[in-house]
This record gives sequence, C-alpha cells and structure tokens, in this order.
Amino acid sequence: MTGETAAAISASIEAGVVRGDWAFGAALPPVRVLAGALHVSPATVAKAYQELRQRGVVETGGRRGTRVRSRPPVALSRSALRPPVPEGLLDLSAGEPDPRFLPPLAPALRAVAAQIGAPQGYASAMAMPELIEAARPRLLAEGVPVGDATIAVTAGTLDSIERLLIAHLKPGDAVAVEDPGWANLLDLIAALGMRPVPVGVDQEGPDPESLAAALRAGVRAVVVTVRAQNPTGAAVGAGRAVALRDLFARHPEVLLVEDDHAAELAEEPPHCVGPVTRWWAFVRSASKPFGPDLRIAVLAGDETTIARVAGRMRIGMGWVSTLSQRLLLRLWRDPGVTELVAAAARSYTARRGALRDMLRARGVPAFGATGINVWVPVPDETHAIAALRDAGYAVAPGALFRVNSPPGIRITISPLAEPDLPELVTAVAAVVHPAAPAALTR
Repeated sequence: MTGETAAAISASIEAGVVRGDWAFGAALPPVRVLAGALHVSPATVAKAYQELRQRGVVETGGRRGTRVRSRPPVALSRSALRPPVPEGLLDLSAGEPDPRFLPPLAPALRAVAAQIGAPQGYASAMAMPELIEAARPRLLAEGVPVGDATIAVTAGTLDSIERLLIAHLKPGDAVAVEDPGWANLLDLIAALGMRPVPVGVDQEGPDPESLAAALRAGVRAVVVTVRAQNPTGAAVGAGRAVALRDLFARHPEVLLVEDDHAAELAEEPPHCVGPVTRWWAFVRSASKPFGPDLRIAVLAGDETTIARVAGRMRIGMGWVSTLSQRLLLRLWRDPGVTELVAAAARSYTARRGALRDMLRARGVPAFGATGINVWVPVPDETHAIAALRDAGYAVAPGALFRVNSPPGIRITISPLAEPDLPELVTAVAAVVHPAAPAALTR
C-alpha cells in the first residue's frame, strides 16, 4: 500500500485487490497503523477506507475491522478469483446445482439454430412475445399473481435486482435484506452505494417483527426469497405471507422484490407476498434448473417498474439475446427436460432432508426446508471451516452471508451421495457444540 493522498492510497489498495494480493476477508491495517507506515494523517487513511467502502470494495464490521468484500466490484485477475479447493477435499462450498441433473444443451441449440434461419437484426431484438406468453401461464399455475403484471426478460436474478434497485433508489438509500442472506446481493447493494438493513429469517421466511422494524426505519426496498433461501433453505409459508402482506400494506411506497431463483427445482409452490405495495417485482431465474450459463430470468411486476427496467436496458445492453430466449422456450417445452428437472427436485429434497435430519439426530441444529443448501449454526466459523477441511470437506463460511446474525456454515448438498452422509455428519457433529443455539437469528 502506497500513497500520500486518500485517492492514491485507495487506488493502491484497489490495485492490490485486482492483482489478488488481498483475498476475501483479508483485514486491512488499522487506520493509525497504516497512517504511521505511510507518514500521513489518520484522517487521510480514514478517507481512503471510506472511498473503498462507498465503492463496495471493502466492508467495516466493528471489531472485525475493515476487510475486503467477498465480491468487490472490480475486475479480478484469475489468481484473485475464488481459489480452487485443494485436491482431495469434497467441495460442498460452491452453491452450484448438480451437473448430472442439468439438461444437455447441444440438442436444443441445434434445434434453435435450425429454427432461426436468417440472422436477427436490431429491429427484431426484444423480449420475445412467445417467451412471455409461455411464462405467464407457467407462473400462474404455481399461484404467482402475474395476471395483470408486465413481464420482461433479463440476464439473471442479480441483473434483475440491480436494475430494480436502480429504477427506484439512489445511493445512500436503505435496502432490507435477509440475515443470513444471499452473499452476492449484499455485495451488489454495497457496490451500488446503498445500505443493507438486516432482517432476521427463520424457516418460514423473514421475521415479521424484524421486518417491521426495518420498515419503520425507512427502508426503500425489501428483497424477499420466496423459497430455497440462500443460505438457510427457508421458504415463505402461507401464514407468513399473510403476515408480511399486512406489514407491507402499511408502507405502500416500498419496492418489494420477490426472488424465486430456485424456480422449477422447488417441489412446493411459492407463497408470494406481493403485489401489495405500489412497486412490486417477481424474479424467476433459469440458472438453477437449466444451467447457470444461460444467464436469463423472467421479471414480472407493475407496469411502471418494468417499464423503467426495460427502458434502462434498451439504452444499455439492449436486450437478452433472442438465442437464449429461444433456447429457454425450447427447454420449457421439452417433456424430457421437464422430467429431468422434476427428478432433480426430488433428488435435492431427499439428499437435503437426509443430511438435515441426520445432523439433528446427532444434536446438531441444521436448517434447510427447500433448495440445495443446509445451514448449520456453529460457535466458531474459523474453527469449523479448518476442522472440516482437515476431515476432507470444504464448506462455505457463514461470514459471506451474515450482517448481524450468529456464526454458521453453509453446506451445498449437490455433490453429496447417500453413502457420503454418515462420515460428513460425524465430521460436522465433531465441530459443533451440542448446546449451539437453534435459532437462525437473534
């Protein structure tokens, strides 16, 4: 780290992050220590750290000091990307779907290529009416209230949420997020210069009292995961949806974003909270059931919100490729793909439930009602991660997903087979104190 001004110091730190000199969670020196080393005032270093924090490169967490974020908004060198899991470890940290249950894309791609014929030009590039027409009844069949909603197509869940937040909020505004919650969303909010306000979550979804406090504090937007919440596996229940709906009815100007990233992989239908406020959006991604590389999602919402998103997209990236749209439409219409996705959902349910129940039988609190992850509260994340690595397992540290909630680890069940479970359960039980609190948040 070098520099005599705040701008120079922040630039040198950012360059180090780009090169990979600073890994995720790496602690920057205390302000006074760095000021002494660089022979500048503590106020200069504090301003440099503030600039990095406002750009989402670092985060400040009380006694944890200032640390590099998990996904800082800078282009990283390959060495600075997620480090490879050491050979010999079973990787349960990535949050990826099981590749054995992802549909092969080559046949669908060949069919789409034959269907297109002439190359598409700018005039014909848009959200395909055929895809919108197919999306609406699929959503309605699961009880998603999109009858009068406007529907657009975006490049995935995070792209949708970013565009929604930009459409209604400005830097400095507060966004209510689930805690523990999606790490990528926390990083996005930081990169946009907005403030995350943590809302406690249990297996029925956001805690009403915690959400009520966030709404009273003046949050401008709330992001709710309707099912397969990452990392806890929570799913909004019917009763909880009613309770949340009553809360939002008292705050009609709040943007409500409902995230259904698991989509067809969740066996139980979603219980939607909206539309109840003036601004509402529902996002369903194709990544988990059909392949992360598809980068496509269906976004439904009120007319004004979707018009803002589509208009901003038109003057930026323009549109989601009609090749991707046609590919998703073909996958939706393929009975073989439909059965494969249904088989994936059944498999995830069986593996997740088995791991969760076996851990509980050993006195280990474990959560995972839906999705591909199991959340395990632990007394000490660093100890748990290290001990499980020694036992042959790589799991995700809870610090990636937490704002104020207690420590934990996330275990992705996609790579697990039934014979793997007993040894894994024994290893996890060995690092979790039997008296660990059962609640996800306090």
